[in-house]
Amino acid sequence: MKLKNVSIILAFVLICSGCSFNLATIKSFFVKSDPVRSTPEGLYSGGSAEYQNGSYKKAREVFVRLKEEYPLHELSILAELGIADSFYSDKDYAEAELAYRDFTSLYPTNENVPYAFYQLGMCHYVQIGAVDRDQTETIKARREFERLVARFPQSKFSILAEKMIRECKAKLAEHEFYIGNFYFKQKKYDAALKRFEGIARDYAGVGMDLKVESYIAETKARLAEEEKAKKLKEEKEKAKAKKKEAPKP
Repeated sequence: MKLKNVSIILAFVLICSGCSFNLATIKSFFVKSDPVRSTPEGLYSGGSAEYQNGSYKKAREVFVRLKEEYPLHELSILAELGIADSFYSDKDYAEAELAYRDFTSLYPTNENVPYAFYQLGMCHYVQIGAVDRDQTETIKARREFERLVARFPQSKFSILAEKMIRECKAKLAEHEFYIGNFYFKQKKYDAALKRFEGIARDYAGVGMDLKVESYIAETKARLAEEEKAKKLKEEKEKAKAKKKEAPKP
């Protein structure tokens, strides 16, 4: 009876494949019919295996299938997170951000929400450019990490987020110093001092305190010299003008 059933299946496959004996087609037929892999557990395991192997697109396809076939199963929730992770690992950070944000909105009480918030921060952090570039991604990353710490202060991911917040602050401080130093070299000391004092005020404790204090002192000294030279020049001009106005003997 078993041989008869197998023969019927083989005949069906051969007919569907145009009567060409294609082993790949037969293998594909049996895999899709595998009842174990068609269960929520089997699909989730298969998607996780593909992800671990670095096949992020295939993993995503399996997780999507799990969501579509078993939308009410608890593993469908984890599949949602798996889809987000696959986008992130595939360096498609825009799609990853959308997927993580959807997860936090759809399942606000799920235990994995802190992780999703952390990954939202990382979607921006990994896109941070050089110190002389726009720091919008740094600002966005910091905002997401701070949001995580505020909402889930006891989470282990908040501990990681606090470290990332410090790194974001350090990068922002370096960017501000880069601009301040540019002004300093151009002898635009007022603009430079504004930047240096801003670092001292907003980014204390990120490892630049002594350096910034030194530049603030030097910038103030340069400004004092400029002010002194300006007053001396004004006095000379006044004396010159007064001499011209004085009546001749």
